Amino acid sequence: MEIIKTVIYWLNFAYYLYVFGYASLFKVFQKKSMMDNMLALGFNKPWTILIGLGELLGVILILIGLFKPPFRNAGILLLFPFAVGAFIAHMALHEYQFFYNSLIMCVLSVVLLTLDSNFKIVL
Repeated sequence: MEIIKTVIYWLNFAYYLYVFGYASLFKVFQKKSMMDNMLALGFNKPWTILIGLGELLGVILILIGLFKPPFRNAGILLLFPFAVGAFIAHMALHEYQFFYNSLIMCVLSVVLLTLDSNFKIVL
């Protein structure tokens, strides 16, 4: 069971890193399709770049977290609001073809934190 949990964790982790990695780089390096989509959502160029930099910071924290686990959790906690914001924005504008990745990222944020033995929530 522990092996299955570990495999699920790292596969989810790789996909999480992939989605946020390309999304942040497309925003920072101003890929035309990303910039057009963000403009359609109501975000101008400076806001899009700022969002991309925030996502890139989260990705960098996750990569550092490969060696120091608390940074991985900090990166996931930083990226979670971006996933929720993307989901809400796509749903509000009825862009149903784009909302799946953001919904998956919302779920994976919770799954990754739940499966991580270095993360605890004490109530």
